[in-house]
Amino acid sequence: MTQTKTPPFAPQIRLYQNWLREQRGHAFDTYDALWRWSTTDLNAFWQSIWDYFDLHSPTPHGLVCDGAPMPDTRWFVGAQFNYAHQVLRHAPAAHAAGLSAIISHNEKTLGDQPARQLSWPELRRQVASLALYLLAEGVQPGDRVAAYLPNIPEAMVAFLATVSIGGVWSICAPDMGSNAVLDRFRQIEPKVLIACDGMTYGGRDLDRRVVVAELCAALPSVQQVIMYKNLGLVANGSENLAGCTDFTLATARDDAQTKAFEPLWLPFDHPLWIVYSSGTTGLPKPIVHGHGGTVLVALALKCLHNDIGCSYAPNSLGERYHWYSSTGWVMWNAQLSGLLSGTTCCLFDGSPGGRSVDAAGNKVTTDWTTLWRFAAETGVTFFGAGAAFYANCQKTGVDLTACGDLSTIRALGTTGSPLSAEAEAWGTEQFRKLKGAGVGERGGDIWWCNISGGTDFCGAFIGGNRELPLVPGEMQCRLLGCAVQAWNEQGEPVTDEVGELVCSQPIPSMPLYFWGDMGNQRYLSSYFDMYPGVWRHGDWLKVGRNGGCVIYGRSDATIHRYGLRMGTSELYSAVEALPEVLDSMVVDLEYLGRESYMPLFVVLREGLMLNDVVRSKIVEAIKTALSPRFVPNEIFQVAEIPRTLSGKKQELPIKKLLLGQPIEKVVNREAMANPACLDWYVALARSRQ
Repeated sequence: MTQTKTPPFAPQIRLYQNWLREQRGHAFDTYDALWRWSTTDLNAFWQSIWDYFDLHSPTPHGLVCDGAPMPDTRWFVGAQFNYAHQVLRHAPAAHAAGLSAIISHNEKTLGDQPARQLSWPELRRQVASLALYLLAEGVQPGDRVAAYLPNIPEAMVAFLATVSIGGVWSICAPDMGSNAVLDRFRQIEPKVLIACDGMTYGGRDLDRRVVVAELCAALPSVQQVIMYKNLGLVANGSENLAGCTDFTLATARDDAQTKAFEPLWLPFDHPLWIVYSSGTTGLPKPIVHGHGGTVLVALALKCLHNDIGCSYAPNSLGERYHWYSSTGWVMWNAQLSGLLSGTTCCLFDGSPGGRSVDAAGNKVTTDWTTLWRFAAETGVTFFGAGAAFYANCQKTGVDLTACGDLSTIRALGTTGSPLSAEAEAWGTEQFRKLKGAGVGERGGDIWWCNISGGTDFCGAFIGGNRELPLVPGEMQCRLLGCAVQAWNEQGEPVTDEVGELVCSQPIPSMPLYFWGDMGNQRYLSSYFDMYPGVWRHGDWLKVGRNGGCVIYGRSDATIHRYGLRMGTSELYSAVEALPEVLDSMVVDLEYLGRESYMPLFVVLREGLMLNDVVRSKIVEAIKTALSPRFVPNEIFQVAEIPRTLSGKKQELPIKKLLLGQPIEKVVNREAMANPACLDWYVALARSRQ
């Protein structure tokens, strides 16, 4: 990266503005002026990102942005790129500086064993070895490689190996049941499956060998299975997958070919990965992003707005970046992006609450200091997690002065749901205490980098800026290159009012397409049905006159639980498969920093009552088919689920009602098939006020 001489401790966004002034002649008095330029002169702005981060292509590009309306916009036409090339180009310099590529721990090793450290040369060797193995097995550019792996270094190695040869990556977390995984992987027909024998979460080892066998049986496209023995389980009986390759052997090669291996140059918009974002109906959306656009947006977000890779990391070992995530959340992709600029990624696999169970496997103990102790041991400099994590730390009275040496942490990142002002105040005060003990960031309070974005475009629309004031309960700014506004029902931009979050200009990481979506019909209906040519994101947003932003939760009925999105249809498939359940409806009431509250309403067969047995069956069905993360807070037995005349469940009106809006403003009774059932829901809403 090109950098000019600057005063000590200059934020990355200041370094970039200095470069713009000296190299491009662009000077801006305010961030708002810089933002407006970045969202109106798309060609100049995104070319500056390419040049500032010194991105490479063996062929020149003619156009930065071809000017076609969304979603048909094309970027850097003629350029060639590879995500893995951008990562591995840093290996020599990072290794020479004594930096690790990946540092990792899990629930079992933290406090008992040293952290695992993967050097940059070893990362490159393992990637090359696995890439050569995949090539030998016939993987060609465009073939899909699916993974069922936890948040461990091997997942990143597998990703880089896959995309280095043009394969298309897709991953699901192993806490997901076979139904949820198959709903995703069946759509993309993977050629290779890379899986694990199990994982540890909440103090328990979860054997996933049966699930892997079910996946293989239901995915006829899979020609090769690679197994990583995460728990070291001995395969037996029906769980033994004959003919599968051991991951360790596939990454063991070290010869002249691995040393000479280089990632393929691919078209700028060659498919990189397929991620999944669920709506309220149908299967999860298989969203395809491209190599080049993903890297451009990731570098702008991570470096300029999250200030990762800063010139003043208070650690002689450089920047160490941690964002707690499972592999089923897009923040795993964001964590991975640290490697794009040679940053050390610090991974923790397991429960953020560090749960443990007694000898009988019953009593659960929660310890919200787990991630903080991990950060202290590994020297984390940027610490990120979902907003719910900080809220839990606040509520349980975590004392950071008792969690080890946290002096290297200079920034706290949050996403997944709005961060409350109370949780932010707790963290700020905790770090004031740390500095009072002689540790912590120099020159002021801890910096909160609160961001909001989405799996849909693998980025953020709203986030942080080191040079702007922090207002508790707000995010600091709209991100560079993101023409984000709040629109009212008339499609007009509003200030200091809550409206639909829209993006009126394209950005390079917006989806190329949905896999298997003929004519882009599902893509168009997902984001452009309300405002043709304008991206509607599905969040409520308020943009203040100071440029600060507040997200007020989802404007649709999608579940956004602890940072993970899941379509309501997936939960219904699991619950309504039970013979006891005739109908169901779920709403997610996460809203403006309040703790996530998700009630489930069920209609049971005549004569049945919602007793402990039925309730347990429902909970177990959700855990098995989806994930324990989507277990509802409460389950209510109801007489009817409110439906429209066309039979659609009225999730969004009931969500608005339970959030305090009057019934007459959220639903038209004349458009309902069963309006009399609303009285019960109105009474519930009143009882919650």
